[in-house]
Amino acid sequence: MNLFEHTHEKQICKEAPLADRMRPRVIDEFVGQSHILAPGRLLRRAIQADQLSSLIFYGPPGTGKTTLARIIANTTQAEFLSINAVLAGIADIRNCIETARKVRTEQQRRAVLFVDEVHRFNKAQQDGLLPHVENGTVILIGATTENPYFEVNKALVSRSRIFQLQSLESSEVEKIIDQALTDSERGFGDKKVVLAPEARRHLAHVAGGDARAALNALELAVLTSEADSEDVLRITLEVAEESIQQRAVLYDKDGDAHFDTISAFIKSMRGSDPDAALFWMAKMVEAGEDPRFIFRRMLIFAGEDVGMADPHALCVVSAAAQAFDYVGMPEGRYHLAEACLYLSTAPKSNSAFAFFDAISVVRKEQTDEVPDALKDANRDGKAFGHGEGYLYPHAYRDHWIAQQYLPDVLQGRIFYQPSEQGFEASIQETVARHREAQLAAYFSQSASEQYGGSNYWEARTLGSSGELLNELRDRLAEWSELSRNTLALVLNAGDGLLLGEFLRRISEENVHALVETTEEKQLLSGLFNKPASGIMPKIAVGSSGNPEPFEITDLLFERIVGRNVLQKHVDKAAFLEILKSWILPEGFFVFGETVPALCQRLSDLIPKELIDYEFLRTLKTAEEEIYHDSAITRSNWTPSTLREELESANWNIRRWQVKEFSTPTVIPTKQIEQWFPAQPDSPHSSYVQHLSTHFTPEQLNELRDTFRSEVAGKVVDWRSVILFMQLSQKN
Repeated sequence: MNLFEHTHEKQICKEAPLADRMRPRVIDEFVGQSHILAPGRLLRRAIQADQLSSLIFYGPPGTGKTTLARIIANTTQAEFLSINAVLAGIADIRNCIETARKVRTEQQRRAVLFVDEVHRFNKAQQDGLLPHVENGTVILIGATTENPYFEVNKALVSRSRIFQLQSLESSEVEKIIDQALTDSERGFGDKKVVLAPEARRHLAHVAGGDARAALNALELAVLTSEADSEDVLRITLEVAEESIQQRAVLYDKDGDAHFDTISAFIKSMRGSDPDAALFWMAKMVEAGEDPRFIFRRMLIFAGEDVGMADPHALCVVSAAAQAFDYVGMPEGRYHLAEACLYLSTAPKSNSAFAFFDAISVVRKEQTDEVPDALKDANRDGKAFGHGEGYLYPHAYRDHWIAQQYLPDVLQGRIFYQPSEQGFEASIQETVARHREAQLAAYFSQSASEQYGGSNYWEARTLGSSGELLNELRDRLAEWSELSRNTLALVLNAGDGLLLGEFLRRISEENVHALVETTEEKQLLSGLFNKPASGIMPKIAVGSSGNPEPFEITDLLFERIVGRNVLQKHVDKAAFLEILKSWILPEGFFVFGETVPALCQRLSDLIPKELIDYEFLRTLKTAEEEIYHDSAITRSNWTPSTLREELESANWNIRRWQVKEFSTPTVIPTKQIEQWFPAQPDSPHSSYVQHLSTHFTPEQLNELRDTFRSEVAGKVVDWRSVILFMQLSQKN
C-alpha cells in the first residue's frame, strides 16, 4: 500500500458511519451476548485460543454478528477472507478457495472465510462451498438473520456450530451509546456532548435491541444539533425523538420475523387477548404485509380454534375479507380490526380436530364397508339390497331417527366431542343423547348374537326405534326422582342409554353401572370418559343376578334402575330379593321392561287380503303358542302375571304403567332370511321351527316369499309395549 492509498483508507475510516467506526476491535470491547461470550464460555475461549471450527452466527440485525467476525479477523493468525452473499457469485467463492489453498500450501496457515448473509447463497453456491468446508480448506463463519436450520444447506449446518445472538437489552444499548460519547478516537469524545438521561433511555428503547439503530440516531442528533454559548451540544428528549422518529419494524415477509409475528398473532387470538392480537396485526400491517394473507390466517383460525363454539365466526371473517376487497386500504383496516377482535373475544373450541382423528382411523384401522342401508339404492339396490333398511330422518319426529351410520367395527367410536363453550354447549346434550340412542338401537339390532338361536326371532320384537328409546330413557329418569346427590346404580347398562342420562343428571361420582362383558365396559369407558370435565364412569363387570364378581356391592344405593332387567329371569321376585342387599331401605327400583307377549306379531305385517283366512288363523295360533311356551322365559309373562307375582312376594308397587308404542320401521331383506333360514338347523331358525308343526315345507316357502315381496324393504308400523314400574320394599 503506497502513501496515497494509506491516506485514502484513513479518510474512509474517518468518514465511516458512527456505527461502523464504533465496532469493537477486541472481544473485551464487545457488549452483550453474555450467554455465549461471558468469561469461560465456549465461543470466547475458542476466539482467545485461536482454535476455531466452522461457525454460523444467527440473530436479528444490530446484535453483533459481523462485529464478532471482525474480532475474529483481528485475533486469529489465520488468513481472513470475507465476502457478502448478496454480491458474491461462484467465481468469488472459487477465488477465496484458491487463496485458501495457496496460503495453506505456501505459508502453512489456515484460512477463515466469512460469508455475510450466508442464507442469500442459492443451493448451487452452498453446495459449491460444502466440500472445501468439509476437507478443512476453509473454516466457514457465516452470518444470517434467518433460521439456518431452514435457510442454510443442512450439510453445511451439520458441519458448523450454531450460535444464536439475541437482541440487546436496553441497558446494553445505553452502554454502547456511552462508549460512543466517550471515545475520542472513533466516537464523539472530542466533542462536548451532553445526552439527557431520558434521551438516552428513549434511544435505547426505540432501537429495540439494535445497537446500529441507536448509534445511527445518536450520530444524527449530534451532527444536526448546534452548540450553545459554552460550546456544548445538548441532546434533549425532543432531539432524540426527532432523530429516531419511529422504530424500524423488524419484519421480513420471507423470513423468521414473518413467521414469528404471525405465530404471536394467532397465539394471542387463541389466548383471547384482543390487545396483543391487535398489536401483532398492527405490526404486520405497518411492515407492509398483504392484508389478504392476514385474512387467510384468520379464516383458518375461525375453523381451527373457534370452530363450533361460535359457527358465526367463519361468516364474520369471510364477510370482513369480502368487505376489505370492496373498500381496500386504508379504510379496510376497520374490517381487519373487526375480524381480529371477533376472533379474539369469541369462545374457543378445537373440536374440529375430530376430522383428523377420523383420517387416522381410515389410514390405520380396518374400517369395514358401508352398511347396506347407507348404500346407493339407485343403481343396484334391487339386486343386492343396497339402501334397504334406510330410515328417512325427515319422516320422523324432530327429523331424527336412531339408525346405524358407522361400520360395525366402529360402533361406539367417538370422533367429535362438543366442548362446553359457546354454541357447542347448547348442542352438547343433544349430540350425546342421539349418540347414546343410536348405540342402544344398534345393540338391539344385534340381539341375535347375544340371545342365541332359540330366541333370535323374538329378540327382534325387543328392538327399539330412536323415538321409543328417547321416551323410555326420559320416563325412567323421571320416575327415578333424581337429585344431584342421588347414589344410583344402572343395571344392564351395556347399551349406554341410561348411563349417559344419569351422568348428566347426577354428580358423576354418584353414578355406578353394571355391564355383562369387558367389551361393553371398554366401549362405555371410551364413550363417557371426558378428562376435561372430570367425568370418569364407575363401571363394573358382572351378572346382576350374582353379586360376587361385582366390584361395588359394598355400597347401598338410593336408586337401582335398568332396562329389560327382569324379563330374562324365570323367578323375577326371587331375583329382586337378591337386589335388596344392594339398596337402602328407603330406596326404590325403577325398571322399564319390554313385553314380548304384547308386542308386534309378524303375521300382522302381511296385508290380510294376500293370505288365505284359514292359513292366517293357523299362523296366528302358532305365534300365540310361542309366546305362551313356558320354556321361553323372556316372553311367557304379561304385566298382569308379573304384578301378581310381585304382590304375592310382598313388594310395594309405587307406580305402574303399560305403554304401547307404534313406530315406523323398515324390515330389511336379511331380516326375512333370518326368520326363514334356508337351513332348518340354522341358529336363527326357531321361528320357522315352531311354525313347522302347523305348516308343510311348501307352505312355509310360500309364507317366506310373501314376506319377501310384501314386507322386505318397506316401512311398517311396529308395535312395542313397555312396562314401567317403580318398586320398593315393604316395611
